[in-house]
Amino acid sequence: MAEQDSATDSDDTAGPLSLSALRGALFQGREPRPLEAIARLPSYRWFIVGTVCIGSCMSQIDASMTQVLLPRLERDFAAPLANVSWVAVCYLLTLASFTPIFGRLADMFGRKLFYMAGFLLFIIGSALCGLAPDLGTLIACRIAQAVGAALITANSTAIIVMATPAEEHGRGLGLQSAAQAIGLGAGPAIGGLLLDTLGWRWAFWVNVPVGLTAILLGWLVIPRTRAISNAGGFDWRGAILIAPALTAIVAALNQVHAWGPTSPLLIACLLAGVICLILFVRAERRAATPLLDPALFRAPSFVLGNAANFLSYAVLFGVFFVIPFALIRIYDLSELSSGLRLSILPAALGLVAPLGGALSDRFGVRLPACAGMLLCIAGLGLLYAFLDGSAAGLPFVMLGLAAFGAGQGLFISPNGSAIMAAAPTEMAGEAGSALNVARYMGISAGIAGASSLLAFSLGRTTGSTLGIATSQLASASRDVLLMLICLAAVAMLLSARPGLAQPPANT
Repeated sequence: MAEQDSATDSDDTAGPLSLSALRGALFQGREPRPLEAIARLPSYRWFIVGTVCIGSCMSQIDASMTQVLLPRLERDFAAPLANVSWVAVCYLLTLASFTPIFGRLADMFGRKLFYMAGFLLFIIGSALCGLAPDLGTLIACRIAQAVGAALITANSTAIIVMATPAEEHGRGLGLQSAAQAIGLGAGPAIGGLLLDTLGWRWAFWVNVPVGLTAILLGWLVIPRTRAISNAGGFDWRGAILIAPALTAIVAALNQVHAWGPTSPLLIACLLAGVICLILFVRAERRAATPLLDPALFRAPSFVLGNAANFLSYAVLFGVFFVIPFALIRIYDLSELSSGLRLSILPAALGLVAPLGGALSDRFGVRLPACAGMLLCIAGLGLLYAFLDGSAAGLPFVMLGLAAFGAGQGLFISPNGSAIMAAAPTEMAGEAGSALNVARYMGISAGIAGASSLLAFSLGRTTGSTLGIATSQLASASRDVLLMLICLAAVAMLLSARPGLAQPPANT
């Protein structure tokens, strides 16, 4: 397919503020040109990076803010943990399922309109979430919101790479990572403030004006896709199978307490997930352009790196799930106070992450990755020892959150570098999709596993933190932390394996 910038149609030369540009986008799928006054600027590429960073920051705010909302949703909807956790899990599962699909479609048809359509769907989903009358409706609207987020996520990194020269890719992606860290850190505080003042519905409605601003900036600033290729077509079989495979497996993990470990429904759900996963792998092996290329998984370093990536995010969001319940229910803190205290974790992560990248450049991947997981284990150990509801132990809880966040910061950047280095350069896009799937599946599994274990520890008849004695909730929270310590230890062992970043054999 020809480059889009070579089009000669008279409407195609119109600026983004013209009706013909809008008509071309709506009815012909033609990407509008950026505003000429902006495109002529010497720093134009950084305007593009800044525009993309808005979406990256907003998506992380939403992901971390939702964790603070869960205790309030449990109370307002009088729902058990297994149901409330789906507000977070369904969003992440949708991201994991649709990000590789939209990445391939954008490769075929262009990125700019997909990116802005993502914002439009995200803000519509956010507005509907705020209007949801019950928990089931809220979960359904979160899925719609997540489809929009997947459109944004699938295109953001590629737009930055497209807009910057090779020698500035690191700087552009570093700014995106900084925006994500800011969003992750600000989310709990913003969520707590909105809960304390306006109510949980505003935690979703606040996305609407930000999203509208991002759409306007994207329309005026983001360049047209320079080259499009639909060689090999689209992997429809893989696209149809990936969502049910991931959803069934995580659903079984999330519902094990509610259904029971020997429940026919749970066993059927697991079997369905395994069968869909096997069929997905077979479809990817036969596809000319698979969503996740099986050739990548012939490198042990790539597989083990993604396994460690999965575990690290499972541990991170397991903590994000259990700590808000502990701070609000055990320490009787307000949502705002809880959100501010929880922000210590992502703030430490964001501050230390650049150091992790620098250390990996100088000493290799294993040292900072293993040191990071060791620090995570130490932070979780502090939380395990002092999460008891006493005022004297609260400063040590904060110290544990800071140590855990710093450990994650040391780990994430070297681990991501090792994963990408283990893939051939020509497969960087597929490797990034696999990394994102592992990340979102880890987050989903971490929340689902923490929810199930917390509910199980509280007693099979309740499955709720409401009306539970402080000592019982503290004990149940420690059970979750012990599980997370074990997962972090496995991630550390995987990172200690020699021979990281060894690329697979070309096929």
